[in-house]
Amino acid sequence: MKLKQRVVLLAILFVIFIFMKVFVIDNLDTSAANREDQRAFHRMMASLRVELDPRLDHTLQSPWEIAAQWVVPREVYPEETPELGAVMHAMATKKIIKADVGYKGTQLKALLILEGGQKVVFKPKRYARDYVVEGEPYAGYDRHNAEVTAFHLDRILGFRRAPLVIGRFVNLRTEIKPVATEQLLSTFLMLGNSTCFYGKCYYCRETEPACADGDIMEGSVTLWLPDVWPLQKHRHPWGRTYREGKLARWEYDESYCDAVKKTSPYDSGPRLLDIIDTAIFDYLIGNADRHHYESFQDDEGASMLILLDNAKSFGNPSLDERSILAPLYQCCIIRVSTWNRLNYLKNGVLKSALKTAMSHDPISPVLSDPHLDAMDQRLLSILATVKQCTDQFGPDIVLVEDRMTLSHL
Repeated sequence: MKLKQRVVLLAILFVIFIFMKVFVIDNLDTSAANREDQRAFHRMMASLRVELDPRLDHTLQSPWEIAAQWVVPREVYPEETPELGAVMHAMATKKIIKADVGYKGTQLKALLILEGGQKVVFKPKRYARDYVVEGEPYAGYDRHNAEVTAFHLDRILGFRRAPLVIGRFVNLRTEIKPVATEQLLSTFLMLGNSTCFYGKCYYCRETEPACADGDIMEGSVTLWLPDVWPLQKHRHPWGRTYREGKLARWEYDESYCDAVKKTSPYDSGPRLLDIIDTAIFDYLIGNADRHHYESFQDDEGASMLILLDNAKSFGNPSLDERSILAPLYQCCIIRVSTWNRLNYLKNGVLKSALKTAMSHDPISPVLSDPHLDAMDQRLLSILATVKQCTDQFGPDIVLVEDRMTLSHL
């Protein structure tokens, strides 16, 4: 064979190889990944309903030890959690052995210790389900039912980065006051026939207490993360200034994401994609108040962005604060797994899944229909935003493959 013919033949073979790589091998890999995403979605849907059952079929008989064992750098709880109902039942029913003022923060909360030594954070009910918070998207008191809903949304999205939350009714007179510290007890008062408290926090005022219905107070209980996993606080790169007339750089600089990508920990590892997942999560729940976030300490950007403090959500179902999505539409990247999950949840599936997931919560119905309907509409806005990105840059740039094998040992 002549040299020229050999060169032509090699060129043809090279073209065939590229074709096979791009259109066959890569598509097979993508199809396999997409099939796994679909299987994961079906597994999630099958396990949505959490039966609150105290029985444990586990070598560890303490629900607190089981939940502590779940935590790893990229997950608060694993995909398959047959003991979830028992852990959440314990959160909703175990005896309160100590009550204290909440940890540092701007909003009212109480730190409770349950039988067995488990810390939980109690956030009291402030609003009726149909109350609409007017004003800025971060206005108003914390919403306890927002914490419950956010936890179940975290399950449905497949992130598994939010601590466990459940609704609980507590008797302030018989369950809290007898075991309260002096600091917490000093903030109790009576308004008419209702027992109230105002706690200790930046915005806590005696003139603005949270009041029970008589002695019975509805609230949310968030499971404290294990002490062996200390947290590190970070300023959110898309945080607001909270100062009238002063914009943050991201609010006027459309190339802001390029600068973020050059700074640690967003220049490598999963953190920037976590930020974008979180923007999607926050937009769905209407949370415009994530000025900081937590990860595990000394993680060098490898651990997850933990979805803590989600209570400034579900204030106004008619308000869609698009700026919450700035990380998504400025960076124009999203995990393939997140993109697939969002598509599986359209056409009313998200609302249905949330209602199923929260149906057994002690404070059910957790969320009003207007808020659930608003989430379905916001989901469509997210999908449209990603579509704009893929139209502009192409799916190969926008849809990022980022799966990690998680170990629960």
